Amino acid sequence: MYNDETMARLDGLIKDVPDFPVEGVVYKDFTPLLGDAGALALAVELMANPYRGKGIDLVVGAESRGFIFGIAIAQALSAGFVPVRKPGKLPRAVHRAEYALEYGTDTLEIHQDAVGSGARVLMVDDLLATGGTMEAACGLVAKTGAVIEAVVVLIELEFLNGRERLVDFGDVHSVLRY
Repeated sequence: MYNDETMARLDGLIKDVPDFPVEGVVYKDFTPLLGDAGALALAVELMANPYRGKGIDLVVGAESRGFIFGIAIAQALSAGFVPVRKPGKLPRAVHRAEYALEYGTDTLEIHQDAVGSGARVLMVDDLLATGGTMEAACGLVAKTGAVIEAVVVLIELEFLNGRERLVDFGDVHSVLRY
């Protein structure tokens, strides 16, 4: 579908930042990719294409970087978008989940009525590392009675085995793997 040169172009826009946000972590900074219109369009296309024509009703993205790709993918799939937020950001009744990160813990929330029972959902984030964030987000969506069709991310850190935590939530698709 896309040649090695095209994928190398995307990869070249991902910058390694050592010891961020804590010592020992190598952060994959994709902001240069966001600033390149062609690369951004390509990344969204590569994330959305496997799900075109699959009847996705809603795309769910976790705060904050899951919003960047989630809204664009929702638009590409003619689907709605639902945000999963950090605590205290949503004004109505929420489902809440605490989870472990590669370098600590965090909490996510979703409005209890944001996703209807039976809705076909595509979960989106920028990066899959240990899988904690996505596992928590999927768990929140599962509480609504929705059907999680798949998980898609721009970047997967394969050596952290995050996809193993997502086996109950459909196919996992990543564009760039490290």
